Amino acid sequence: MNFKYDVIVIGAGHAGCEAAVAAAKLGSKTCIITMDMNKIAQMSCNPAVGGIAKGQIVREIDALGGQMGLVTDETAIQFRILNRSKGPAMWSPRAQCDRAKFINAWRDRLENTPNLHIWQDTVRELLVKNGEAIGLVTLWGVTFHAKCIVLTAGTFLNGLMHVGSHQLPGGRMADPASYHLTESIARHGIAHDRMKTGTPVRIDARSVHFEFMETQDGESDFHKFSFMDTSVRHLKQLQCWTCYTNAESHRILREGLADSPLFNGQIQSIGPRYCPSIETKIVTFPDKEQHQLFLEPEGETTQELYLNGFSSSLPMDIQIAALKKIPAFKDVVIYRPGYAIEYDFFDPTQLKHSLESKIIRNLFFAGQVNGTTGYEEAGGQGIIAGINAHINCHGGKPFTLGRDEAYIGVLIDDLVTKGVDEPYRMFTSRAEYRILLRMDDADMRLTERSYHLGLAKEDRYQLLKTKREAVEHIVSFAQNYSMKPALINDALEKMGTTPLRQGCKLIEILNRPQVTIHNIAPYIPAFRKVLEKTTETDPNRKEEILEAAEILIKYQGYIDRERMIAQKLSRLESIKIKGKFDYSSIQSLSTEARQKLTKIDPETIAQASRIPGVSPSDINVLLVLSGR
Repeated sequence: MNFKYDVIVIGAGHAGCEAAVAAAKLGSKTCIITMDMNKIAQMSCNPAVGGIAKGQIVREIDALGGQMGLVTDETAIQFRILNRSKGPAMWSPRAQCDRAKFINAWRDRLENTPNLHIWQDTVRELLVKNGEAIGLVTLWGVTFHAKCIVLTAGTFLNGLMHVGSHQLPGGRMADPASYHLTESIARHGIAHDRMKTGTPVRIDARSVHFEFMETQDGESDFHKFSFMDTSVRHLKQLQCWTCYTNAESHRILREGLADSPLFNGQIQSIGPRYCPSIETKIVTFPDKEQHQLFLEPEGETTQELYLNGFSSSLPMDIQIAALKKIPAFKDVVIYRPGYAIEYDFFDPTQLKHSLESKIIRNLFFAGQVNGTTGYEEAGGQGIIAGINAHINCHGGKPFTLGRDEAYIGVLIDDLVTKGVDEPYRMFTSRAEYRILLRMDDADMRLTERSYHLGLAKEDRYQLLKTKREAVEHIVSFAQNYSMKPALINDALEKMGTTPLRQGCKLIEILNRPQVTIHNIAPYIPAFRKVLEKTTETDPNRKEEILEAAEILIKYQGYIDRERMIAQKLSRLESIKIKGKFDYSSIQSLSTEARQKLTKIDPETIAQASRIPGVSPSDINVLLVLSGR
């Protein structure tokens, strides 16, 4: 049997789902192939979306017209903004989700997206002709032909799970691994390697002594993930809990290290530095007497709980024994132990910024197959790969995002420029322009670009225009409205800030840390009237608009300075060098620079400057050779 499509997506995880919906909505006849239709967008690890920098990525996916933010809002059972004590560049949304309802919501979207079909099967072989991907063959012997293929196979490629000395093939617990596909791709010259990740024990809530834990409540204000109108919390909002390991639990874990696949040589592949197992924590920090654990609900009604911070591949009897030394878990009953998983990934430096392979045309890679970790990083790559697969089918300029435009741009540039030596996880510290990449303005940065592309639709674009006009009007009023001391000093004293000695513009008062739009507006009738009029056309988004305006008012100096730096450095982004030089023959470059530049073949001088091992003096050589 043969089928023919414009775009085929292999894998229906978070990258695959975003890629498939994006390509289909743009007009490509698309098929997504998954091993199990009942586990579409499965949250294989923690039942949560967002977090530090990751939450910003989800808002960017949403601003581009993607689905992750909408699905998260629909299935959230707890919502919080992290890093509130810091500036807005660090604020990050995070939500606990109902795992089962998350899957159902995603499947509903896939099944009801025009141009998108689902096929349940396992891909065995990639078909390549004259250096171009043309199709694939499945285990059931079905041949698919396509103009473009997007590989988003997650942890399934030759996946191997570990619990102590026990090893079991699989892509995740209870799911089979995918064999032969890695080898089918590698025979065309694409390099691959192995990585490792892990997941914690799942606990029966009925066995937990919650009286020994601290509660962690969610928030119920206007914040959410999607910029669309999803303000109502659909599901019951639940608590999370925290507790700590102790010396006794550490003793048992330490005694079990000889049976740990991570430390006895059973696992050789690269593991995550920023989400380490509990055994790695006690080895790395031997003097630390306790480590914080977070107990999180898996759903609105289930008794299953996820123990964040206790990822492990130790034998299950050791995992349970260590847990029972923690008061909250002294009678613990588990659903399944934590485990580690090894899987294949492909060196992302073999990709263009569009996520198309440099070696096989019309083959795209997205998600954990590129060496990343996290649903959010996967979804961000997926939507870019899906967009560019559509463009390759129908013509157009590749769609890419700069480092000053989006965390997704930072993520992809880091992958294709620097590669990975461990599972890549996004942090705000990876972005040099993070004051420009705030969670509040992802729509301002990206929706118009997506609208002109055709992915963000008219309703989303009109919401953006309304919001932008409202924010600009509020900021303009604050910049131009004059304040007199006699009218405002009583209010300023009540707020604990210095009274005025002379008149000033309202924006100068709003720049004070004690003053906010909310607490000053009641004392300024004209300002209150402007706020009411500005937000009356969209009252459900009033708080979002006021927050965006206040951030611009209070941080405009920092924003302008960072934008100026970004614009200066953009000069290097405009100097195209791909294919212009035989780096191996340029003796004035360092040996390491020649090797790295030959391997990466950067698009621009700016990208070359970010390659590890390429020094400023090497960049100066390239500038001279470029006639700059």
